[in-house]
Amino acid sequence: MRLFAMIVLLLSLCPAPALLAAEPSISQESITDRSISLPEWKDWRRVFFLEDYNTRIVILGTTLLGMSAGMIGSFALLRKRALMGDALSHATLPGIALAFILATSLGMNGKTLPVLLSGAAISGLLGIASILLIRNLTRLKEDAALGIVLSVFFGAGVALLGIVQQMQTGHAAGLESFIYGKTASMVASDAWLIGSAGLTCMLISIFLYKELTLLCFDEGFAHSRGFPVVFLDMILMGLVVVVTIIGLQAVGLILMISLLVIPPAAARFWTEKIFYLSLVATVLGALSGMIGSAMSAIFPNLPSGAMIVLVATSMFLVSMVFGIPRGILIRKVRRYQLNTKVNRQHLLRSIYEYLEAHRMLAEKQIKPVPVTALYQMRSWSPTALHKIIRRAEQNDLIETVSGDQIRLTPLGLTEAARVVHEHRLWELYLITYADVASSKVDRDADAIEHVLEPEVIAELEALLIQQASSDILASPHTLEIDPGNTDSSVSQSGRPGS
Repeated sequence: MRLFAMIVLLLSLCPAPALLAAEPSISQESITDRSISLPEWKDWRRVFFLEDYNTRIVILGTTLLGMSAGMIGSFALLRKRALMGDALSHATLPGIALAFILATSLGMNGKTLPVLLSGAAISGLLGIASILLIRNLTRLKEDAALGIVLSVFFGAGVALLGIVQQMQTGHAAGLESFIYGKTASMVASDAWLIGSAGLTCMLISIFLYKELTLLCFDEGFAHSRGFPVVFLDMILMGLVVVVTIIGLQAVGLILMISLLVIPPAAARFWTEKIFYLSLVATVLGALSGMIGSAMSAIFPNLPSGAMIVLVATSMFLVSMVFGIPRGILIRKVRRYQLNTKVNRQHLLRSIYEYLEAHRMLAEKQIKPVPVTALYQMRSWSPTALHKIIRRAEQNDLIETVSGDQIRLTPLGLTEAARVVHEHRLWELYLITYADVASSKVDRDADAIEHVLEPEVIAELEALLIQQASSDILASPHTLEIDPGNTDSSVSQSGRPGS
């Protein structure tokens, strides 16, 4: 009986099998669990349709921040002040710590966002003033001044945060979020603050669009036209200060520079006009904030600030590769097309000059040219030359007569005559007006003749030829140049084929 009672007692103390099976699920739902799992459809729907109040606030705030940072960053990037935002963001840390110390000493709530941002703004302005003083009063350049102010102010901020940790009147829990950002803690008032300040900065930049554009591209011309260059520069730096300050809570002072630099840098690959640059940068900044914060909401263990920066970086990589007209891919295609054009023109000019040297141009029938003779005229390899010949055949410029002879087609002869004429025209210009020696003019002319526009060719003809003629210029290496003749500057010994 005693044994039975002891067994019942032990069984009552032991956990049930169901509870044992439930323990792993309890541990997975622990607040210390930092694992990342694939979201379900309800999680995607909750974020896409903005069903949660906090998700709406965060996405709205980061989108507005990205828009304002993209537009203001466009002018800062063109003004070559991109790293000014980095120094400014680091310079705000001591202001945040001092604002907390003063507010708590006066019996106020030191963690209210307006108080902390006010201290950050004052400290940031002092940082910019220090950079300007170091640059103007010493021999140090701006990059050295940026490094000095960035490190000194950030070190002072870390030291002040250490003092805050030891204060008896308040605690510093949450202040470190300004270093790395804490988007999830954003409330409606924070979103309204970011939206109103960012919209104000965008309106100011739109209102001063012409002046800021002139300041970014030609400061000297703007000063000569009576524009207040120093005042405009101060306005631009003030806009950078405001955007940086309002973005501290979202992405933090370390990553804030990314929103000011990456969207404008990515937009630079898509356009060459500043209006479209600022517009594309605004769109890319908004998408970075929106998608980054949405990904952080779907994957709760991923920080929002880092996700925003990673999304912006992915957009930059796509723009760098596929951007038009400055992307890597389009530049490679254009380089390939230019090299193909240059090789084709070299082939046609070599064939024409061979026919000209052997006096075969006056004949009615176009004579073939041996391929082996072209090797001596250009340093082509057999593989490269045959590849160029095949491309010219595809364009109906030449035709193969036999295995080792090729011949110009009527279209190829016309194109070859044009190429030779423009080449010699440019050679004449270099010899006559640029004082290039005739022994070196062929190499110098070859460097640029392939990209001459029709307007330039017409201007050269009007400058060098007294009477308009469709004949091909003779080689300038056989011409007698009269340096004193400034009208035509050349005296031709004759024209082939005339």
